[in-house]
Amino acid sequence: MALDTQTGIAQYDAPEKDLYEVGEMPPMGYVPKKMYAWAIRRDRHGDPEQSFQQEVVDVWDIDSHEVLVLVMAAGVNYNGVWAGKGVPISPFDVHGQDFHVAGSDASGIVWKVGDKVKNWKVGDEVVIHCNQDDGDDEECNGGDPMFSPSQRIWGYETGDGSFAQFTKVQAQQLMPRPKHLTWEESACYTLTLATAYRMLFGHHPHELKPGQNVLVWGASGGLGSYAIQLANTAGANAIGVISDESKRQFVMDQGAKGVINRKDFNCWGQLPTVNTPEYNAWLKEARKFGKAIWDITGKGVSVDMVFEHPGEATFPVSTLVVKKGGIVVICAGTSGYNCTFDVRYMWMHQKRLQGSHFANLKQAASANRLMIERRLDPCMSEVFPWNEIPAAHTKMMNNEHKPGNMSVLVQAPKTGLRTLEDCLDARK
Repeated sequence: MALDTQTGIAQYDAPEKDLYEVGEMPPMGYVPKKMYAWAIRRDRHGDPEQSFQQEVVDVWDIDSHEVLVLVMAAGVNYNGVWAGKGVPISPFDVHGQDFHVAGSDASGIVWKVGDKVKNWKVGDEVVIHCNQDDGDDEECNGGDPMFSPSQRIWGYETGDGSFAQFTKVQAQQLMPRPKHLTWEESACYTLTLATAYRMLFGHHPHELKPGQNVLVWGASGGLGSYAIQLANTAGANAIGVISDESKRQFVMDQGAKGVINRKDFNCWGQLPTVNTPEYNAWLKEARKFGKAIWDITGKGVSVDMVFEHPGEATFPVSTLVVKKGGIVVICAGTSGYNCTFDVRYMWMHQKRLQGSHFANLKQAASANRLMIERRLDPCMSEVFPWNEIPAAHTKMMNNEHKPGNMSVLVQAPKTGLRTLEDCLDARK
């Protein structure tokens, strides 16, 4: 299929087929009947090596406001582990499809657009944010779409995610791809970056401000590495918490003001019953942790914000060490969901507890502009080939992954490629 070079799209010839091998490029805009996908099915819920199986499935149909994207690379997130295990809920109880394709991060090329899509065209290179909604309620029209009753996460609460040659998304999910990044770098950051952005800047009046201090749990992970970088862009100070001394330098290199190793303390897990000897021992150790924060921020200077996502293991300490009138903002519970805390410190010190969930388009787009402007680093640590998607999730499940974010190649034939032309040349 010959293409007009004036469109800015590479010229190439390719046959029209019903199914293409992974990495094989169809003619621009030609939609085959079938595609390869890593599918999860209800009857094989379990660890990733069991739940993820490669299958040939139908390519998605799209409606008038949707877009079909050829996936060049995809990001690995913990919700893929949850989807495979079927916990805390099975995704099939949400979307009702026969199979589930996980993956809530991607870079790719617009391949087909619905007839009411105006802002995107075939050939556009994009990244995808993972929030979907129906767009017809008051929160989507003047409020916050994250509060919409129709709000859902693509690739987790929908079954048409990025671990397939093609994915189906709403047109409002698309954002321009940073052209200075490779396909795999572009694919790894949107979910964690936009989540971190909303946590830090999305909950008025507790937006992180210049000169303030924020405690960042899991500082070497995807969320944490972006929280530190975003704090720097705001002129704030990030104090990173790690659990492995080998990650200290990585966190400092992201711009942390200081780093604390939580293994130097013994105050983790659910809160002991207040005013028992166990509680008194916990409080002594938690205050020791608080002093470690002061060693970085200055004596008596508690953090204005705690960037929370471990949940059960760390929540009692988070609510203790944040300053009077400060905020603990939480987006996950990777160590457990049964959070406990001493509520006396919450009400007497008038602290705020704030839940946070991904981001709306404006927040995701604001974060994406920072990446396009090269003010942030994607912190990509590992890239896996298509056939190792289950192994990548096993590594994440076991917390064996390197600091930063992981990507997998889909249609991009190898790492280091930045354009469609690069991919075509690499296939020769």
